[in-house]
Amino acid sequence: MRGLLIASLLICGFSLAACRAGNAQEPKAKSTAEWPQFLGPQRNGISTETGLLKAWPTDGPKEVWRVAGGPGMSGLAISQGHVVTLIHREGKQTVIALDALTGKSKWSTVVAPEYHNGMGNGPRATPAIAGNQVFIFTGEGILAALNLSDGKPAWSHNIVKDLEGEIAEYGMASSPLVVGQQVIVTAGAPNAAVVAYDTKTGKLAWKTEDGAAGYSSPALLELGGRQQIVASTGATILGLAPETGSLLWQYPFETNYNCNIATPLAVKGQVFISAGENHGSVLLALKPKGEQFDAKEVWSSLGTKSVLRNEWQTSILHDGHLYGFDNVGAAGPVTHLTCINAETGARVWQKLRFGKGNLIAADGKIFATTMNGELVMIKLTPAAYEELGRSTILGTTRQAPALANGMLYLRDDKEIVCLNVRQE
Repeated sequence: MRGLLIASLLICGFSLAACRAGNAQEPKAKSTAEWPQFLGPQRNGISTETGLLKAWPTDGPKEVWRVAGGPGMSGLAISQGHVVTLIHREGKQTVIALDALTGKSKWSTVVAPEYHNGMGNGPRATPAIAGNQVFIFTGEGILAALNLSDGKPAWSHNIVKDLEGEIAEYGMASSPLVVGQQVIVTAGAPNAAVVAYDTKTGKLAWKTEDGAAGYSSPALLELGGRQQIVASTGATILGLAPETGSLLWQYPFETNYNCNIATPLAVKGQVFISAGENHGSVLLALKPKGEQFDAKEVWSSLGTKSVLRNEWQTSILHDGHLYGFDNVGAAGPVTHLTCINAETGARVWQKLRFGKGNLIAADGKIFATTMNGELVMIKLTPAAYEELGRSTILGTTRQAPALANGMLYLRDDKEIVCLNVRQE
């Protein structure tokens, strides 16, 4: 049982597409009609698109196309008319690019041998798209850059091997984060828990800190009055200077099996972290201490009575409330969909036994997938749980949907599907 559930965990922070930052201090605006990385334009699971479905069609959202995919836990990145993901195909880890409107293949590129793991086979991380580059991270730890237009490799490094690290027990899952001219992942190697490579040359730009890789993907957040990269090892949350990787602060957050998986979120200059395995959630305030910060708890809710334990899913922050999956028990079978007050940690509502799944938000709605292959539309409100529609779309899936230009994209181990969720 644990094997299946931990495999589910892997989907969480594994994906990423590119944060199109012009430089580390002043990221340029990103297209709100694209989904170029893990968790979307701002890496928070939210799209600013509007004009989406207000009510569920009788037979569910209109299917635009459906094509064969392949095994893997990588999510979908959508930019410049391309849908990009990683799959297993013919014994290889392969990057595929599809036409966003038709689903027709644009190109496919083999990047690594097939990856097998008892917790689930296939690549884990979501690609990141920045300009004309695609950045991918394979199950055994190969970081590579490809051309978006034709899929030709620009550079590739087995960073776990090169830095003398160890492959995480359930596979390397960090979705690449692009900040300016650097692409950043967690490597879990000695003195290289987090690493950055030059996007154009592939040269190592910096490496920093120790710690097992864990399964979370880093994020660029505005915290304590400055931009920081926040990354998780298996036992610690790190705040890093984007330019150099120098340590700004750290906070111990040790979980069983190194299962820090959800991506940290900024909450009014503070940072929210959460983990499953009966761990829980914490909101941290960062107090300046010279060139660094002290991380102080604003509130914490830990252990078996925690209000929110994100197993592999990153919660959604909207209007001061967090909406997320609360996994009950150590990788246990019961999961509630929960809304809490982000500033106080108080529970607002729960949909008991909603089931394991993943979610994004847009236009006042949550779009959630379940492991049963369902797509569920829920009103994004702290008032109460209000389900707006539910349809079975795929087989077993752990990936969250991706939204671009009014189209919702989903995948499982066999197929990739595009749905029209525009309000006609």
